Amino acid sequence: MYEITYTLDIQGEACPMPAVATLEILPQMKSGEVLEVLCDCPQAINSIPVDARNRGFEVLKIEQDGPTLRFIIKKP
Repeated sequence: MYEITYTLDIQGEACPMPAVATLEILPQMKSGEVLEVLCDCPQAINSIPVDARNRGFEVLKIEQDGPTLRFIIKKP
């Protein structure tokens, strides 16, 4: 199980802002911290997980509820 350390709610922002905002936060996280990202940009379903994994982060969960996407990302 994991405990969410930070929540980034960027619903209503057009791409590429959700991915850009996520990439700004990830380097500031400490090892073991977990980021929850909420957005409704359809392209984010591909960009955010790929960007996070490419930077060595673990994508724990991807959920979709209607237009809202929820990503859970952990820094190893």
